[in-house]
Amino acid sequence: MISVKWLGHASFQIGMDNKMIFVDPYEGEYSGRADVVLLTHSHSDHCDPSKIGKILKSDTLFIAPADCASKIGQAVKSLKPEEMLAVGDIEVQAVEAYNMRRFRAPGVPFHPKGLGVGYLVSFAGKTVYHAGDTDSIPEMKALHGVHLALLPVGGTYTMDPPEAAEATIVIRPEYVLPMHYSKTTNLEAFRKTVEAKSKTKVVSLKPGETFDV
Repeated sequence: MISVKWLGHASFQIGMDNKMIFVDPYEGEYSGRADVVLLTHSHSDHCDPSKIGKILKSDTLFIAPADCASKIGQAVKSLKPEEMLAVGDIEVQAVEAYNMRRFRAPGVPFHPKGLGVGYLVSFAGKTVYHAGDTDSIPEMKALHGVHLALLPVGGTYTMDPPEAAEATIVIRPEYVLPMHYSKTTNLEAFRKTVEAKSKTKVVSLKPGETFDV
């Protein structure tokens, strides 16, 4: 079983195989120590040294883009898209994450290709996909066998609800959990579109709640 706790924003605590994995520590209350920390990119709401300090062990493994290393003061293992790393019986694979439609200035995306990644985390035949900060991108068509997709839906810097619904329909996960959104985000529209046009079930959690895959 994989236990996924949403901590808020894009922050998750994932338990599997007696190991604790934290993804993009930033929001939420933190308990336990990290065997593995996955960082999708170096922006401060995904790579927060103050939060990382609360979950750090002497042997915590950091998997992150190279530019996160100096920010958090730790050595990192960087995976390029499609590269994979085994941590015991757990497999971590990096995938593309970038903006095609959202720009801070003409021709300058908030998240250019190569800045960050998403991750596929697999254990005991099940896979959790953390998309990172991304638009709906062509590479999502190659994702198969995802049991739980963690997708940003907030708009501005990432997919908005309609685009995230389109991405969900392409990825075809068993479940999808929206993340990285504000109080004004129309989550109900996202749920209705996804469940009307696919077999995927939308999981709605409050920060601190857990979903078992």
